[in-house]
Amino acid sequence: MSLNDRFLNDYAAGSAGSAGADFAAQRNRVLRNTYWLLALSLVPTVLGAWLGMATGIGYVFTGWLRLVVFLGGAFAFMWAIQKNRNSGAGVALLLGFTFFMGVMLSSLLGFVLGMKNGEAVVMTAVGGTAGVFAVMATLASVIKRDLSGLGRWLAVGAAITFVGFIACGLLAAFSSSASLPLLMGLCALSIIVFSLYMLYDIKQIIDGGETNYVMATLELYLDIYNVFQSLLVLLGVTNND
Repeated sequence: MSLNDRFLNDYAAGSAGSAGADFAAQRNRVLRNTYWLLALSLVPTVLGAWLGMATGIGYVFTGWLRLVVFLGGAFAFMWAIQKNRNSGAGVALLLGFTFFMGVMLSSLLGFVLGMKNGEAVVMTAVGGTAGVFAVMATLASVIKRDLSGLGRWLAVGAAITFVGFIACGLLAAFSSSASLPLLMGLCALSIIVFSLYMLYDIKQIIDGGETNYVMATLELYLDIYNVFQSLLVLLGVTNND
């Protein structure tokens, strides 16, 4: 190998090493910022849930009106967050969104807390959700396989659960007892789908597929919210029996 070839080889190796170090630094920065913002986003959620239960605002909207308000508000917030993801406004909107989600969760929380052993049910749901997140974060850090193809299947699963919950609501209007097994099955499916979404979303950050920590936080927050909500319903139903 000539001196020129050696120089070019060393330069290429150095450039590759530098690029690898830059990628690792960016990935770690996004992951760290995501986890910090995710932890912070839980504070407005708790405040929103508390306010909703204390004032009763969470009970104002019921039935289909509640669904319209929830979907309209959630999608409006998510659209605004996506548009402002590269600025401080995106962070503020994200925190506003989590407060809104807490308010919308307050009626379910109030219902479960009103049950016998309601506080234990809520704490079990919190602990279960935290456990699922810890397991999925650990798996994402050790799995070397590319999981990007999993996203399409998870999107289908999420769509099925969404349509299923609407159908369950329609069925409950005619027979609450007949809708109960469907509700429990859908909650179990939702827990599986969004637990896998946690794994997928964290792996996307690690592999460099998601480089914006605001959007990464939004995605993980929705995963956690759905797992917690479904687990809370499932535990509440079984506890009520």
